[in-house]
Amino acid sequence: MKKVRKAVIPAAGLGTRVLPATKAMPKEMLPIVDKPAIQYIVEEAVQAGIEEILIITGRGKSIMEDHFDHAFELESALSGNPAKHAMLEECLSIANMADIYFIRQKETKGLGHAVLKARGFTKDEPFVVMYGDDVIMGQDPVAAQLMRAYEQTGKACVGIKEVTPEQIQKYSSMKCDLIKDNLYHITDMIEKPKPGQEFSLFSILGRCLLTPEIYEILDHTAPGAGGEIQLTDAMAEIARKDGMTGVDFTGKRYDMGAKLGVMQAQVETALRHPEIGEGFRAYLKELCKTL
Repeated sequence: MKKVRKAVIPAAGLGTRVLPATKAMPKEMLPIVDKPAIQYIVEEAVQAGIEEILIITGRGKSIMEDHFDHAFELESALSGNPAKHAMLEECLSIANMADIYFIRQKETKGLGHAVLKARGFTKDEPFVVMYGDDVIMGQDPVAAQLMRAYEQTGKACVGIKEVTPEQIQKYSSMKCDLIKDNLYHITDMIEKPKPGQEFSLFSILGRCLLTPEIYEILDHTAPGAGGEIQLTDAMAEIARKDGMTGVDFTGKRYDMGAKLGVMQAQVETALRHPEIGEGFRAYLKELCKTL
């Protein structure tokens, strides 16, 4: 079994649910306090031991490449001021945290189509897919949780959580049985099920670990929900044939493609922030008195 060294972050979506904020700014660059959303995802990958990362972007998203590159003018200005040494070190760490590559998805044909663009990057190795919409925070990186499950079962894995009956129609539904602890054996799945089509309330939320087999399946996967090539449809074929492992992961997920998710991420991260957390908590307490 090959070690999981690579991660793929699909980040070509238009972010229409959070317009007009995303008219000129990619949703992946929306700030969560003092870092853009995409940085939290990259940091999760690095903390899990991932060595190489491919970010799949689209037109108008080159700002993400700039963020993970050196900013020589800024670094030069900061280096001349001892009081700003910590800021300089943080900027340098962003540029050096991992080997990060970029490729464009020139047509937005769905998540499955985006993952196909990673074939030349991952080659014959297993890899983690980390959805660019989904920031997941916790002590144990979700990517690492999937990597451990893959080592235990040898099967492709997905991060799953239970959602409400209303939410399941927006996501996916897993046909699964408990193996032990937080691990489930998945034998089928469906994307955006209509009422009555649900297998369960377990849904994939933002993280998958796949093997190169997925590419051959995606090659012949027809457009599904929304007229797009759905990664879930391809994974369903693997689940029906070989089974997959579902990991009921620990961590708090924020949907950065939705206005409420963006605000939840902002507020909860601010409360935990070492610099502003105490002051922000006091502010919220006073604000709550007026609600």
